[in-house]
Amino acid sequence: MLTIDEVRAVPLFSTLATPQLELLAQTSADIHLGAGEYAVHEGTLDRALFAVLSGKIEVVRLFDGVERTLGWRIPGTIFGEVPIAIGTPFYGSYRASEPSRLVRVELRQYFAIAAASPEISSKVSALARDRIGGMQGISAQPPKPLLTLFGDRWDPACSDMRRFLSRNQITFDWVAPDSPASPTLWQGPLPTKDDCPVLRLADGEVLRRPKARDVARRLGLQTGARLAEYDAVIIGGGPAGLAAAVYGASEGLRTLCIEREAPGGQAGTSSRIENYLGFPSGVSGEELASRALSQARRLGAEILVTRSVTRIDPETHEVFLDGDEVVRTRTIILAAGVRWRRLEIEGFDRLIGKGIYFGAARSEAGAANGLNLHLIGAGNSAGQAAIYFSSYARTVTLVVRGDSLEKSMSRYLIEQLQGKANIAVELRSEVQAVHGDTHLTAIDIRDGSRAVRRQDCDGLFVFIGADAETEWLPSEIARDAHGYVLTGDDTVKAGRWSHDRDPYLLETSVPGVFACGDVRASKVKRVASAVGEGSMTIAFVHQYLQNAGGKAARG
Repeated sequence: MLTIDEVRAVPLFSTLATPQLELLAQTSADIHLGAGEYAVHEGTLDRALFAVLSGKIEVVRLFDGVERTLGWRIPGTIFGEVPIAIGTPFYGSYRASEPSRLVRVELRQYFAIAAASPEISSKVSALARDRIGGMQGISAQPPKPLLTLFGDRWDPACSDMRRFLSRNQITFDWVAPDSPASPTLWQGPLPTKDDCPVLRLADGEVLRRPKARDVARRLGLQTGARLAEYDAVIIGGGPAGLAAAVYGASEGLRTLCIEREAPGGQAGTSSRIENYLGFPSGVSGEELASRALSQARRLGAEILVTRSVTRIDPETHEVFLDGDEVVRTRTIILAAGVRWRRLEIEGFDRLIGKGIYFGAARSEAGAANGLNLHLIGAGNSAGQAAIYFSSYARTVTLVVRGDSLEKSMSRYLIEQLQGKANIAVELRSEVQAVHGDTHLTAIDIRDGSRAVRRQDCDGLFVFIGADAETEWLPSEIARDAHGYVLTGDDTVKAGRWSHDRDPYLLETSVPGVFACGDVRASKVKRVASAVGEGSMTIAFVHQYLQNAGGKAARG
């Protein structure tokens, strides 16, 4: 309970009259934080003014995935003045570095005090101006890359490494061998083609043709399990898997998420998601994945990258990883998503990574400047990518098999496409062939009249759907004719449920093994539904653990 004397001890409030001090003491929150606990998280929209009574608060912010300390708040100082002054979210996170006590003044109470004592508003505004200037200076500092990548644009290994680094939020400089500035940028003897891709780490260490897992380890990414047993192991780090990790960790479950490349799944390759709840201006797949990843880790979930699951034991729930590592867990959540569908045309596989790509992550945009791009597909992902690339490429052409976009694309995207002068849509058309030696240079398109014409093409991005990748699952886990995992009542209807109780809604034919997201048999394949299913799964995990004998371990 706050007292008038404690409130008066804050310099900002020291000149207030007794009625105002009483109001603050009666209406403000008395917050006690342990070391490591947060008062506010970066990006929080809930504005309030905080004053430190005791302890020490560290101000931190993520820059390109790396946490930096911006400053400290000691007893007598305040924070929250910038969001109050200009209506923005909190620029950084405020975390107690030792046991601390804070006063939280709600926005309505702050304005009531400021109306009675205008000098309070003047002081807060002046402090906000000073700190905005400091933040601008910090933001103006160029981010320091964690490494430099040397490799040819058309080298698939280099493309894979660029995508891996970008999707794991690793800042890097890319030096292309054919760039006139490469001798200056690389600063040393240029690597040979056989050595590429080559990485130079911040400490000067040089890695030639490294595997992604070796790079991950050197950069401090987690590649191995830390505990002897988990309450829930999630296979797949897309939206469904990350949602399960967030909710599992937040509810005290020992949670491990295993991802073979980088968190985000197929959604992570989406240049823009316009209809995701809570993002009125849209959000890229990379940004959404980045936010979810930070949230999951902050709540205590372990996220493994560059690890693949080779098999699971349906009886013991053991999860076997590549490299013969075995992870013990009480429940398993299948969130492995799907794999991109490939075109069955000559030369397609040979040119993957050499001008042919799946999806359209933001990391590809810089390499698209001034190029002629073609996108195959008529869904929202293709439309979003076309709009995004149109700001970089010379031309963007959507190649669509059907006779209209309305059947498969949202109206708002169609209208945006029509407003872009450098976007063309070719209906009733298909790509028949691809051409190029070292990289893609042209494609053959057959139109509705069956005529085939060749067009110059610097990049072909494929959005023709995906298939379930579940061949590795044991036969005990029931799937439909297309390989998608059956759950809930569907397992009963298929005659694959033989246990005393009814299956939970997202439970597979093996008790304690759940499925969510695109890998699950369902007509709805949306990011929002995947997130919803991932969070719902945790509720069923709790029920299973309770009924299986004992609650989940905490902490």
